[in-house]
Amino acid sequence: MQSEALASLGLFKPTEMAVPLFVALIIIELIYGKVSGKARFEGKDTFVSMFMGLGSTVAGALAATFTVVLAYWVWENVAIFDFGYAPWVFLLAFVLDDLAYYWIHRMGHRMRWMWAAHVIHHSSQHYNLSTALRQTWTGSITPGIFFKWPIFILGIEPGIVFFCAGLNLIYQFWIHTEAIDKMPRWFEYTLNTPSHHRVHHANNPQYLDANYAGVFMFWDRMFGSFIPEQKDEPCNYGLVTDLGTFNPLRVAFHEWVGIIKDIASAKTWKARLMFLVGPPGWTPDGSRMTSEMIRDAWEKRQSEKQQAAE
Repeated sequence: MQSEALASLGLFKPTEMAVPLFVALIIIELIYGKVSGKARFEGKDTFVSMFMGLGSTVAGALAATFTVVLAYWVWENVAIFDFGYAPWVFLLAFVLDDLAYYWIHRMGHRMRWMWAAHVIHHSSQHYNLSTALRQTWTGSITPGIFFKWPIFILGIEPGIVFFCAGLNLIYQFWIHTEAIDKMPRWFEYTLNTPSHHRVHHANNPQYLDANYAGVFMFWDRMFGSFIPEQKDEPCNYGLVTDLGTFNPLRVAFHEWVGIIKDIASAKTWKARLMFLVGPPGWTPDGSRMTSEMIRDAWEKRQSEKQQAAE
């Protein structure tokens, strides 16, 4: 009975229950931004973010049963241990799920297949609470779920993991704002904050591919992807090359269309594979730039400026 209840828990998403709170906080931030100027909204952009959030909820519901059934098959047939349902198991699941989220998120920026789904979240040129709702419609057709399989194989029931994943996403809602500058130092060191996540959403060359954490910032510090926000380098938001459209369908599928076109025009099987699993921006001839190339070019320019100043 406990297992059946947790299977239902796997289909239940805490984020859906939190939607009224999300909407209320967006309204509060909007009013605060109008009064203080510390939060910026653009009507069409906010509408697209809300619409993408609605579409993501529908797409997630359609894929949920398959995802949960597959996760339970792995747990029931491959699990090494059975951790049961003690409170400490939920805590362990939350930490391990956050670690899995870190690598899903990191690969979402380093593998074009996964970037095609994740790019939606970075497509806004504004950074406010509505941006948190700008979510993918196509995440279920990427390899992201496989990063959670080690938790199931270890022996934690999938229902617990999916529930913790929902709590993780609820936490991440509040960090999508410019209205909060810095949290206390101990908080900034330990947990994800608006300051850290602004860096993640920035398209400034020196900020690219940083701060992938969901909740705990020690993953970024541990794996070398942490970059602090600099007062003298304000964050610019959006993609390196912005879409220039508020069309939700283009926002949702533009990168998938790009992948299909690139694979169709590729001349070798290696190139076709790399257009799918290589980093965004990869081309056989280097005619487009990956984030690493953009950052390296910026670092070279900074070095040249420093040498010229000396």
